Amino acid sequence: MTIVVICMAIVVFMPMLAKVPLALAMNKSGGYDNRLPREQQKALTGLGARSKAAHENCFEATTFFAPTVLLVLALNAVNDTTAYLCIAFVVCRLVYLACYWADWHLARSVFWGFGMITIAAHYFLILS
Repeated sequence: MTIVVICMAIVVFMPMLAKVPLALAMNKSGGYDNRLPREQQKALTGLGARSKAAHENCFEATTFFAPTVLLVLALNAVNDTTAYLCIAFVVCRLVYLACYWADWHLARSVFWGFGMITIAAHYFLILS
């Protein structure tokens, strides 16, 4: 169960990791505008814009992962397979971020898909 909870914590805090290059890009574009950061983010291009999208996608991924893991925990369905699926999801998400920042759009989509497969696999295991 510890691995599953650690993976949950990593996914929950991953948007903060994704915020680092976004904040750096904002700082490079005339200083971080803490009064209107979203307006400043809208004007970013290149790595800055991709970093914003990656940051937002981390929140979206959490909405898939968190309820799935909470269901696994609530049903006391944690086993080695669910732990490996959680680890795989975290690895996919980290590679996904790297692909987003590097502008490797096809690889990014592949890792997004692999991550979603791990979510679906949890439900398959729960229902079998």
